[in-house]
Amino acid sequence: MSQVRPFHRDDRDQLTELVNAHVAAVVPGVSVSVNTVLSSLDRQSGEFVTDPWVAQRVTLVAELRRHVVAAAHLLRYRADAEVGAGYRDAGEIAWFLWHPPAPFRPDTDKAADLLMAACLAQLARWQVRIRLASGDLPAPAVYGLPGNWPHVRSVYERAGFRHTGHTEVILLAQVSELPRPEPRPGVTVERTLGQCGTRLTAYADGQPVGFVEVDTVLARPERHARPAGLADIGNLHVDPARHGAGWEHRLLADAADWLGLSGVHRLLAYELADDHGALDTLRTAGFRELTRTDRGWEHRPQT
Repeated sequence: MSQVRPFHRDDRDQLTELVNAHVAAVVPGVSVSVNTVLSSLDRQSGEFVTDPWVAQRVTLVAELRRHVVAAAHLLRYRADAEVGAGYRDAGEIAWFLWHPPAPFRPDTDKAADLLMAACLAQLARWQVRIRLASGDLPAPAVYGLPGNWPHVRSVYERAGFRHTGHTEVILLAQVSELPRPEPRPGVTVERTLGQCGTRLTAYADGQPVGFVEVDTVLARPERHARPAGLADIGNLHVDPARHGAGWEHRLLADAADWLGLSGVHRLLAYELADDHGALDTLRTAGFRELTRTDRGWEHRPQT
């Protein structure tokens, strides 16, 4: 029979295996180290806005025949005025993971339901104003509830969680397949530090046309079990008056040139599912869709 208990440090290898199995279903060739997983249980260093609002953290595991087959990480946010309104006095299942049943691993669905019941019980003990859920793991491009995890979605929905937010498309391109820079009279490119990484700004006759920002430091490299040669687009902006003139592709070409020098082979991008223009621009530049992820889940059980 399965049992649910608090996470112990001795579980670290099995928990990391569970995390990496879920990461691999979303982003090819990416895995995280034990150190990354353990650090994320104490602090989400990348969430510099919301992480300081967290008052309590609890990690639970479901064990079946002495093997960790499911795990969940819960957060309780403070109720004071410093906390953003949407998070104030909220409880959140930051992530919920479990191995689907297999011949050598039966009954894991029962263990997952048992773990979810324990999560809801913990949220009830906290007496929070609202109950939220997500699937944010300490790995690039794994956030919300990816479409590659129907087994997790089924547990959320059975427990009464409903998708109340928006859907984002996660895309990936081989840098070698992105457009190549083509000379344009009067066009120059300036490289500076931007808000979300290295910024490449295109100028036409001395006037800024647009910019792209690429982040080549998605995580501290010593915390990753396997370097991925991965970067992402932090911002891609073109002056509205210049739309339709190919400037987005030109900026992506300049980014590809810089990323090639940086030893980066793959580039991630993220767009809202209903932003068809932006998605078309990325697809025609060589990006392919990895998955769609649903952000914003709230506990709304049917009465």
